[in-house]
Amino acid sequence: MRYVKVLDNIAKNITRDGVAELGEGYEKTDDINKADAILVRASDIHGLDFGPSVRCVARSGAGVNNIPLEECAERGIVVFNSPGGNSNAVKELVVGMILVNSRDTQGSIDWVEDHTDDPNIVKDAERNKKAFVGHELMGRKVGVVGLGAVGSKVANALVALGADVYGYDPYLSVEHAWQLDRSVKRVESLDELCHGAEYLTLHVPAKEDTIHMISTEQLALLAPSAMLLNYARADIIDEDAVAAALESGQLGKFICDFATPKATKMPRTTITPHMGACTNEAEENCAHMAVGEMKAYLEMGTIRNSVNYPACDLGPCKAGGRVALLHKNVPGMIGKISSILGNATANIQRMANEAQGAHAYTLLDTDVPLDEGTVDELSKIDGIYRVRVIKPARTA
Repeated sequence: MRYVKVLDNIAKNITRDGVAELGEGYEKTDDINKADAILVRASDIHGLDFGPSVRCVARSGAGVNNIPLEECAERGIVVFNSPGGNSNAVKELVVGMILVNSRDTQGSIDWVEDHTDDPNIVKDAERNKKAFVGHELMGRKVGVVGLGAVGSKVANALVALGADVYGYDPYLSVEHAWQLDRSVKRVESLDELCHGAEYLTLHVPAKEDTIHMISTEQLALLAPSAMLLNYARADIIDEDAVAAALESGQLGKFICDFATPKATKMPRTTITPHMGACTNEAEENCAHMAVGEMKAYLEMGTIRNSVNYPACDLGPCKAGGRVALLHKNVPGMIGKISSILGNATANIQRMANEAQGAHAYTLLDTDVPLDEGTVDELSKIDGIYRVRVIKPARTA
């Protein structure tokens, strides 16, 4: 039996009446010292004492700023997220906000609500409608920053609506490149993307090289009275620069999903309360992805969509044993592992070794199960964070 600590109401069809429905062989536990895995959505687990048995953290959603990634990596805890599970939900909201805010839709709605007692409201509405005139999206330049799971969908949807769409993503994956409509024009720099854009929409994670990536210089390149949309992360933009651009009129409107103290005081700003992924479908998609990633790792050692360890997949184990080693990415590690296995007369039948930054992951199948002494020797190698015996199944 494997035990999972569920920290949030992940989704209706994953948790029901407070009980995690994770499938056969899994049970919910409130005891962190008993848990094999943590399933989390919004709870901040910085400072959490993970206990000795936690092997992975699965985040039901894309953002992972509520999880101490480096601490987990150094403890041999793999952190997963659910990229793309909420992408359609975010895409629909972003496109809707672009369309709604291209005209003074909210102003027109407010006008009607303010005149509900007007006996001549039909004629008065006709006379006043020109006060809310906007413009169409068709033919206008839209810059999309980030062409991943969300950004690629946004770009394609805007192409279908007739916009002139440009995209910037220096880390574009092959998978998402294939998904892009051929009409999306890829550019090589952020400045080129911003130059003359009438809409700029952001879809990148918050990392060292993306914090405040939209600041005074980029805003100055936009077309006068452009619309800026941020449905990525709050600190992608320099709020002081955005406020100044709104005050000067360089920026026409700012639409975002983050009700920060500064944003709430900006003129011509529309804020939604971090609801980009708030649909039943998105919550269920993310939950299914998170649970699937967690189970694949616990049962087979497979890593998919980890944010602190590299991807690795050997498929089901057909050999006598399987062991996973989480360790520092340093020279000589594979040689030390192989030497210990050779001394134990355990023959390696299949092996994968992948690295990501300072950390690495080695997954290998052996012709015979490893004994406790061999596992203990592997654990004592300098730079090894954790050794997991996956087959035969045991706690490790």
